[in-house]
Amino acid sequence: MRSQLSREEAERLVQTYSDMILRLSYTYLKSTQDAEDICQTVFLKLLTGGMVFDSPEHEKAWIIRATANACKDALRASHRRCVGLEAVAEAIAPEPPDSTVLEEKYREAVYLYYYEGYSVREIASMLGQSEAAVSAHLSRGRKSLRGTLGGEFYEQRV
Repeated sequence: MRSQLSREEAERLVQTYSDMILRLSYTYLKSTQDAEDICQTVFLKLLTGGMVFDSPEHEKAWIIRATANACKDALRASHRRCVGLEAVAEAIAPEPPDSTVLEEKYREAVYLYYYEGYSVREIASMLGQSEAAVSAHLSRGRKSLRGTLGGEFYEQRV
């Protein structure tokens, strides 16, 4: 365990990973403010946790996993919030969101594969899933995107 992180190392970590953490968090939470909170949480854990990584790939994989876990924790916590019955009677029901571009269970695999450049095997290892499950999520995610974005645009990819 390392005792204290140098200022240069902390700045390197923030420079290198803040954008990735924000983007991944936003795919889960759909809120810029919540994504920023997750970013702070992950960096706090990273900077104070004393983790030692074997390689840059190990470091990045840990950060992705910590981000995903923090987002899932935040989503679970938001479902457990309690309010008094008086507040419920006065609250206005929110409008349902228009639509999501991609189902939540496919987002993480699509993001890691296309935006971060990980292989199916690496994603499966990071997420604790089988390669077949990751491949199925990618395939279904692509099919969903093809339907949402329109087939002619999908076929014209570079």
